[in-house]
Amino acid sequence: MYIDINTKESEYKVVIERGCISRTGEMFNTDRKCLIVTDDGVPAGYAETVASECSRPLIMTVPQGEGSKSTEWLERLLLMMLKEGFTRSDCVIAVGGGMAGDLAGFAAAIYMRGIDFYNIPTTLLSQADSSIGGKTAINLGGVKNIAGVFRQPGMVLIDTELLDTLPEDQMLSGFAEIIKAGMIADADLFGYIEKTVLGDNDADPGSIMKKISIERVLEAALRVKKVVVEEDECEAGIRRILNYGHTIGHGIESVTGMLHGWCVAVGMIPMCSPEARNRLVPVLSRLGFPLRIDCDHEAVFRSMIHDKKMENGEINAVFAEEPGNAVIKRMTPEELRGRLHYITGDRDEIRTDREETGT
Repeated sequence: MYIDINTKESEYKVVIERGCISRTGEMFNTDRKCLIVTDDGVPAGYAETVASECSRPLIMTVPQGEGSKSTEWLERLLLMMLKEGFTRSDCVIAVGGGMAGDLAGFAAAIYMRGIDFYNIPTTLLSQADSSIGGKTAINLGGVKNIAGVFRQPGMVLIDTELLDTLPEDQMLSGFAEIIKAGMIADADLFGYIEKTVLGDNDADPGSIMKKISIERVLEAALRVKKVVVEEDECEAGIRRILNYGHTIGHGIESVTGMLHGWCVAVGMIPMCSPEARNRLVPVLSRLGFPLRIDCDHEAVFRSMIHDKKMENGEINAVFAEEPGNAVIKRMTPEELRGRLHYITGDRDEIRTDREETGT
């Protein structure tokens, strides 16, 4: 299965196919120096398979986790390419989750003002979301993804076979981004998820996930992102809609250290109408996502208002009117603070819902 991404700056293919990692040499131009960036949480065999498809491979393994999206590891990648004599005709290949893709993509974008970059995402989170769209970044000063550039990959290989070794919590983390795609722009996708997740009251989250066609929901989520990215490559307008759940989610992530997708799941709850919330919450609950957070709520708030989405004292917040329909709203920090009660339980939720709808 192929999805073509066509932006003003570039065109590339996304391949969705079980086992396609073993055909890397057919898909990418690997007859040159190839820096393969992976992390120590990814089975080593994945990077080794890619290396076997390259004429002059070099594998760089970084520690797993957001801590590696740093100036220190960015410098190490750049210095390795410099030491090994990489030129503009060589390339970087990420084999890992979103962290590896962000770090490797940023290094490729700035080395010699840009060399080719390919992405082989190994987690559901990165396959469903971060592998396409061209966002590359590192964290700085405790702020997530604050330093980076937009640089589209040359191609993306999504091998769903790689998900077979992924732990359940990581699968659910990625699935939260797929739910997000349905909430913002694909009512049919959300409806399929809702029907499947709520269809068996006795099933545990792992069993529910096995009933879902991963290829089907992956394709649907990627097509949502494709449409948005093609219209607004550099997030000047409508692309901000992809941040649904992230404004509050990033605040939660910075304070709690929970998995990104779990934080996004919680972050979606306050940012929707009562009607949308009544459909979203049962799905999240059934999958085992937390509906409340037990942490320093003021620390979450402070992290939110320092997020890069703050402009002129307001935040571009994404609000779901109903599944498949989200809008971008300008909100003051205090307005956003007021919505935190949905995940802290410190106010009467029913009363507030009536206030929102005017009933």
